[in-house]
Amino acid sequence: MSLTRLPEEIALAGPEHLDPAYVEGYDRKAGTDFGDDVDELRKAGLDADSTLIDFGAGTGSLAIAAASVCRRVIAVDVSPAMVAATQTKVVDRGITNVECVQAGFLSYEHTGSPAEFIYTRNALHHLPDFWKAIALSRMAELLRPRGILRLLDLVFAFDSGEAEGFISRWLETGTERSEDGWTREELEVHLRDEYSTFTWLLEPMIEQAGFEIRRADYGEVRVYADYTCIKRGR
Repeated sequence: MSLTRLPEEIALAGPEHLDPAYVEGYDRKAGTDFGDDVDELRKAGLDADSTLIDFGAGTGSLAIAAASVCRRVIAVDVSPAMVAATQTKVVDRGITNVECVQAGFLSYEHTGSPAEFIYTRNALHHLPDFWKAIALSRMAELLRPRGILRLLDLVFAFDSGEAEGFISRWLETGTERSEDGWTREELEVHLRDEYSTFTWLLEPMIEQAGFEIRRADYGEVRVYADYTCIKRGR
């Protein structure tokens, strides 16, 4: 198999993410305040000289929040509808340092100097584990030595024998209405059709790609991981 024959990432993104009507209500559904994420990036060194790549940028909320504190933000998403939503926000706000790119972890082609920061939330799980490992290696190549990767995603921090209990508790967190968050049915679809993996599989991939995991937080439910990683080297 040749790595020039990449999977079609847009086909792995989930059909809802390609639907303009779904994208229009995405910000309310996700309900994410990216201010804390920007604060964490600033604590790690994000400043007016930094370049930040946001993989799986969605509707651009993180990219726009970070634009005021760094030199260049590249918002990357495979969904044309998501990219269009980000571009609309950027234009409406008169932001000049956010670039919108339709691509994925495997297909993005970087121009310019290496980035100091990469951020990705709820996107890597769309790739099977083999391609996760390739994506992590590609992200490492895009960063300067000692560059920072913030990775937040559905990752299972328990042994396979404990899955039934932890997954049952997670499914109970589903919302009643889809527009208010992810329902139990949507969580079940994620579990069945997407590629979230265990921490004890993902973390060796992160390290093999050339990163040192500086921080890992799995939360109380232990189905969601928040990583701060540093690219090894000088």
